[in-house]
Amino acid sequence: MSASETVSREVATLGGGCFWCLDAVFRDLKGMGEVVSGYAGGHVRNPTYEQVCGKGTGHAEVVQVTFDPAELSYADLLRVFFTIHDPTTKDRQGADVGPQYRSVVLHHSEEQRHTAEAVMAEITASGIWPARLVTELVPFTEFWPAEAEHQDYFARTPWSGYCRVVIAPKVAKFRKGFADRLKRRPAA
Repeated sequence: MSASETVSREVATLGGGCFWCLDAVFRDLKGMGEVVSGYAGGHVRNPTYEQVCGKGTGHAEVVQVTFDPAELSYADLLRVFFTIHDPTTKDRQGADVGPQYRSVVLHHSEEQRHTAEAVMAEITASGIWPARLVTELVPFTEFWPAEAEHQDYFARTPWSGYCRVVIAPKVAKFRKGFADRLKRRPAA
């Protein structure tokens, strides 16, 4: 890349249940740069996984992603987000229960907030979910990266029970529904 070329990047922070699931899907998206699992939306500085699971920090498990808006719009990122988790269950995704598993969009700007409101209205109007969205839409304040063992968990431990039973079906659903958005062809 020449010195005159600039790469535009945008940051999004999203929580939709266990961060391992979102991480696995977002890594496959065209236009995606860095994907980091972590914690946001709470009041404890630099929390640990155990503290967040203890439900007293106010944090949600989230992924913070960097993406190229020329390849992947924030609206399209949110459309993927709203189809790979259930945004109608408060503090729950499947068997994962607690406020750390809440559906949340932490917007980094007023533009992101407006886009999220529009996409949420679009998702509601589409009727793809049988109940109303309970996704929180809140301003981003601070992000705390999760411990190393939580990064790229699905790729590192595909044999684990959670990966086989919970994450793999979500990834397969995403790859089928968004095949034209995949960064690379998944192995057969």
